[in-house]
Amino acid sequence: MRCNLFSTYAKRVIALTVFVGALPFLFSTRTHASETAESTAQQNPWLDDYKAPVGFTYNAQARLQTTYIWRGLYAGGFNLQTSANVGYGGLYFDMWWNIGTADWSFSTFQPEVDLSLGFSRWGLDVFVLYVHNFQRGFFDLNYHDSGRNALELDVRYTVSSKLPLSIVWATRFTNADAYINAAGDTVRAYSSYLELSYTHHFPFDISLYGAFGITPWRSLYTGYQRGFAVQNIDLRLRKDWSVHERIGLMLQGQLTINPSALAADKATAEWHPLSPGYQAINANIALGIYLK
Repeated sequence: MRCNLFSTYAKRVIALTVFVGALPFLFSTRTHASETAESTAQQNPWLDDYKAPVGFTYNAQARLQTTYIWRGLYAGGFNLQTSANVGYGGLYFDMWWNIGTADWSFSTFQPEVDLSLGFSRWGLDVFVLYVHNFQRGFFDLNYHDSGRNALELDVRYTVSSKLPLSIVWATRFTNADAYINAAGDTVRAYSSYLELSYTHHFPFDISLYGAFGITPWRSLYTGYQRGFAVQNIDLRLRKDWSVHERIGLMLQGQLTINPSALAADKATAEWHPLSPGYQAINANIALGIYLK
């Protein structure tokens, strides 16, 4: 039988989400107690310095990538990824597309679209994410086979542009996110992911991004086989060029290591170009264009 909404997993999810999201939010709002942004910046030079959104906002980007890497997992081969975002006063809607191959043999294509509805303010970003993989109808979540449509809640907090340290918490809430326990019962996993990341900016529009991600309990990230696991260690080196007042170009290289997969099977450190899903070490090169 399935766990109900108030199961032990659900209580953990709620408690950790509050800790990750609510406490940084309350902390950051204290920096906005003064009447002007200028006085706030003087009192707290390293905390949130993001301006309040005024009117409609929009942005878009597109990139070609050699590999689709997602939270430490190989998710596809050569791909084109695009996104468009519109917002008003902090409330926004985002649509993200991936059109690419399942692996480097180019035998199977696997399109994906992600829809996000959220609110961003004071360095805090809270949104509901819907993942659609085209094996089912849109918003069809009434099934039990994993790897299809999914729904999750994401909470992100970034200290400031001067201190770009971010923490992300993401939890899935769909029927497909489940496993069979030793008693033969179907248990909803509430697969969750926690990541700390930091971006360091160098001169000449060069930046270095580092991330450390974990899954706190048995989840889709480990194939529902293990509990707590270090999911990914990422390094990304990026160079940007300004080609117009509102248009930029980027070139990025990424290296991802999945310590959990390495610990489970040291052979996964080997290179499998036609079976990349077995790899625990992946690399990616991306070339993109975006609106500033």
